[in-house]
Amino acid sequence: METSSLDKYAQLVKQLKHEIQLARIKASLAVNTQLLTLYWKIGRTILEQQEQEGWGTKVIERLSADLKSAFPGMKGLSARNLKYMRAFADAYPKFVQPPIAQIGNIIVQAPLTQLENESDLIVQPLIAQIPWAHNVTLLDRVKTREERLFYIQKIIENNWSRNILVHQIESNLYERQGKAITNFEQTLPAAQSDLARELMKDPYKFDFLNLYEEYKERDLENALMDNLTRFLLELGAGFSFVGRQYPLEAGDKDYAIDLLFYHFKLHCFVVVELKSGEFIPEYTGKLNFHLNLVDDTLKQQADNATIGILICKHHNKIVTEYALRGINKPIGVSEYQLIEALPDNLKGSLPTIEQIEEELKDIPGNPDE
Repeated sequence: METSSLDKYAQLVKQLKHEIQLARIKASLAVNTQLLTLYWKIGRTILEQQEQEGWGTKVIERLSADLKSAFPGMKGLSARNLKYMRAFADAYPKFVQPPIAQIGNIIVQAPLTQLENESDLIVQPLIAQIPWAHNVTLLDRVKTREERLFYIQKIIENNWSRNILVHQIESNLYERQGKAITNFEQTLPAAQSDLARELMKDPYKFDFLNLYEEYKERDLENALMDNLTRFLLELGAGFSFVGRQYPLEAGDKDYAIDLLFYHFKLHCFVVVELKSGEFIPEYTGKLNFHLNLVDDTLKQQADNATIGILICKHHNKIVTEYALRGINKPIGVSEYQLIEALPDNLKGSLPTIEQIEEELKDIPGNPDE
């Protein structure tokens, strides 16, 4: 083949690969939607019979046995799973099948539908895109519809496994995300400001680190690098690690950034500074200096403004807000926690970090099928 023919052939192969990939995604979503629709119908039937005929829980055991007998090769008919189907139908009274489409790598979701009043929000178009085991986890561990919607959207955006979903729920991501003090609204365009604010957490949970009572910033940095995969998981989707103690030069002097990342959704560098103690206003000046250096030496024309994240042991909200006022570079300040805080009456029995790590168990597996 001539060069032009080879180029056309390569383009043809690329197009066909995209079509096949798109068809497979559509098929997978359609199968998942059909399965969830079946489970919802079974759960709704059980609910209706319990309301109309006064069925007790023992009937579910009998129903499970009869269905297994009728469909011996079918999984998912255990009594436990039937109870989840009932809970599923109870949590989402009107299950609506969403249109399934995709543009590139982005799954197009139907808009959320509303029922009789504004508070009765339907999230079925999103629910149908996540596996049954994920739905079961949300039913078990998340009680409000608003919080479930938050995690459902994160599952779809980040392709979380069930184990990662459990970890994020246990770390209380819903309450932590977007809670940091920032000046993003004043220093970034509206769309980027909203996304940047959502990427930050307060506090960050570093409970996977093994640090003693007396430690310094370099100890914290070393521990995070030793656990880089879990650190990236805590930071969130979109972060790519660039380097630690990243060298920069200004005025014939050498400087170093604690941790440098690039965020692919925000299309910008992210400078992370670590402080093992309490926040003081001077920290924002140093971080602002580093952001200027990165913007002048590393930032490309297509990149957005570099963002700074200062993570410290403690910070006072009022002091932090004053420190950020007037700074024209986007900076966010958050705290970090090594272990979950306990009530005062339990602190006497608090185990060491080493004991906690020894006692950690594997995240539980999928529910019975």
